Amino acid sequence: MARVAARLSTSGEQSTHPVDEVLPLPKLALYGFQHVLAFYAGAVIVPIIVGGALGLSTEQLVYLINADLFTCGIASIIQAWGIGRIGARLPLIQGVTFTAVSPMIAIGLGAGGGTAGLLVIYGAVITAGIATFAFAWLPPKAFRMVMRLFPPVVTGTVITVLGIVLIPVGLNDAAGGLGTPDFGDPKNFAYAGGTMLFILVLMKLGKPFLSSISILLGLVGGTAVAFLLGDAKFGDVTKSDWIGITTPFHYGAPKFAWFPILLMLIVMLITMVETTGDTYAVGDIVGKDIDSETVARALRADGAATALGGVLNSFPYVAFAENVGLVRMTKVKSRFVVVAAGVFMILLGLIPKAAAIVAAVPHGVLGGAATVMFAMVALAGIQTLAKVDLKEEKNALVVGVSLAFALLPATVPVLFKDHMNADLSSLLNSGVTLGATAAIVLNLIFNGLAKDDAHGPQVALPAQASAPAEAEAAPEKAEKAEKAETVETAAETGAEPADDAETVAEAAVGVAVAATAGAEKTDSDEAAKPAS
Repeated sequence: MARVAARLSTSGEQSTHPVDEVLPLPKLALYGFQHVLAFYAGAVIVPIIVGGALGLSTEQLVYLINADLFTCGIASIIQAWGIGRIGARLPLIQGVTFTAVSPMIAIGLGAGGGTAGLLVIYGAVITAGIATFAFAWLPPKAFRMVMRLFPPVVTGTVITVLGIVLIPVGLNDAAGGLGTPDFGDPKNFAYAGGTMLFILVLMKLGKPFLSSISILLGLVGGTAVAFLLGDAKFGDVTKSDWIGITTPFHYGAPKFAWFPILLMLIVMLITMVETTGDTYAVGDIVGKDIDSETVARALRADGAATALGGVLNSFPYVAFAENVGLVRMTKVKSRFVVVAAGVFMILLGLIPKAAAIVAAVPHGVLGGAATVMFAMVALAGIQTLAKVDLKEEKNALVVGVSLAFALLPATVPVLFKDHMNADLSSLLNSGVTLGATAAIVLNLIFNGLAKDDAHGPQVALPAQASAPAEAEAAPEKAEKAEKAETVETAAETGAEPADDAETVAEAAVGVAVAATAGAEKTDSDEAAKPAS
């Protein structure tokens, strides 16, 4: 048994995972800033939309954006670095969820709009964040039971839906940005196409390092061309303050009302599905098996960040699918890159001038890069679905019908605007909400609850499908084998079988430990072979 333990220890030392690698500072800074640029548009669009709908002044809107960036930085560091049992310790950027936009606007306008509406929103956000945080601390058995609602057919569908719903966001930016005077101008598509082409050329022809920063170079190059042609303006930089500090409850004490809280709890249920899917997706990308405890840690970070967002004048947080696509494109898997991105976001949240520089990236340039990344998000979902038996008609129906539901709000907006109660519309007018809900319900109808650890090695790594079962059966098999051998030896020598009881037990435990370790370790099988 000592030899078995020594071998396990040796194999563990030989296997180091890239997700935990601390890169040199210049690379950390470069890759981290690329994540910020990839994330920035999605980060600021929510406060812009919500603030505009509530009728906030320009000054109040700038404060919302800074508060959002500041809290995003803290939330991303918590998720990627980890604090105790909070945070997935994966390269996951935290951002304000798009799912909450319609409900928050409905809540804010129902409370009279302006800062009065914000106070009711913040009360609901804080409550929903605390509830999410508490949920993720359920006992392991209870939490695993809930996670059985989210097998790969569900999470893969949700990730695919996210990508499909986000692609139009990128295309709208490529067209110049919804509501802008030059929306649809071919010039914007030229910037988007040029940026996209540049990124794809770097991915195809560039060296690994250039490929890994292709998004960043595409955004910088596209902005430089736009500046030379007079279409990238940095005038707002001189008007912005150097320092802008976010303070808790800037607009006053939050107000708590039951219906807004109920709406926000439903939003957080959807974001939990998003984060679960993104956690499994990024785990697959970086080559790390994800168990229920990892998902629980990710959701605790979501809950903590959401509650903190309500305190710091921001909104609900979720693992950002956009950056999952970036991790897959660049193949930079270190979680400390996200920590560096978090530091940059905190600085941007404190320095309005720096945020104004990033905000000067033209919509067309941003749209070209964003469309590529959002397409990669959809691909990450398709990869998850590739592990599902889609020849099985039940699974095919779950995926196909859920995608149809997800496209309903964008395809038939009049249904939600003119033919639905305002409160119900605020809840359902989201492709992500409808698609995720349909996937969960249809999977329950057709497949029932998934088995424990549905995303574990038996799904993600088919070659190891029998490992968990072998681990469970190992003690019994070893005991039977050793007992049979002992009885046979005893029959030959005349010794009593009971004399070797301790040897039998030790051998059984040794085999069980080895089998269990083999089932649990991630991406270390090849490294362990020499040691074995």
